[in-house]
Amino acid sequence: MTEKELLADRFEENRGHLRAVAYRMLGSLSEAEDAVQEAWLKLSRSDADEVRNLAGWLTTVVGRVCLDMLRSRASRREEPMDAYYVPDPVISPLDRIDPEQEVLLADSVGLALLVVLETLEPAERLAFVLHDMFAVPFDDIATVVGRSPAATRQLASRARRRVQGAAPAPDPDIGRQRQVVDAFLAASRGGDFEALVSVLDPEIVLRADSGALVGGAAASKVVRGAAAVAQQALLFQQFSMSSRLVLVNGAMGAVATLDGRPMSVLGFTVTDGKIVAMHILADPERLARLDIPEFRD
Repeated sequence: MTEKELLADRFEENRGHLRAVAYRMLGSLSEAEDAVQEAWLKLSRSDADEVRNLAGWLTTVVGRVCLDMLRSRASRREEPMDAYYVPDPVISPLDRIDPEQEVLLADSVGLALLVVLETLEPAERLAFVLHDMFAVPFDDIATVVGRSPAATRQLASRARRRVQGAAPAPDPDIGRQRQVVDAFLAASRGGDFEALVSVLDPEIVLRADSGALVGGAAASKVVRGAAAVAQQALLFQQFSMSSRLVLVNGAMGAVATLDGRPMSVLGFTVTDGKIVAMHILADPERLARLDIPEFRD
């Protein structure tokens, strides 16, 4: 085996971890893959013999690549990220999560948390993700963001304050989650407004991301409050008829299909027997890039 092949094998041992870092940094599966590939290119051009801790080195390299991508993303936008933006969901059948997805979703990185991470400044997000989620020392993160370790610690602390309490924690029992989601879908299919309201938290927030090209009633939106969300569920009652239960980022979710083609992915956050958040991705372009289990209507 050549030195390059040995190096490639060592990189592959770290690929799952690097994808997990990049996914939390970017909220995009395709961009996360791009960041990991860029890390490989940097490694292949470096003197790997001088790298004592390859996993740590690769983690900071991916962090730096993601930071540059976030900064570029921010510079292209005239306004902050739209309030209705829904990060890429990771979708699994109910009965299993494959090993790669298990690594990707370690620590239960739900859509609600990813939405909050989108509100952070790029350097804040990097400091929080690398330190709080992957235990990277502040001294190492400081070299990436170009600040002192003390200033980097402050970045993570500021991000932590914004994240805590902003992303509702789901019920850890998937069975209890399923009972609530089943009740929601049954009420939606039956057109039962009161039953819908009864399973929704009074302060529920629904984010629907349909992309820039979809207009009318199906356009991207943020809906707040149980009554308003119940009305939306009845408005799109036909999609509940074809919804199939899946796991979305490790929590209960559903895929709505038409003639076997995915029309939307729904992620539910269930807390204390109520749905406190719903995230719907219905952007046709982004749906086409996702790995969604096949269903037959």
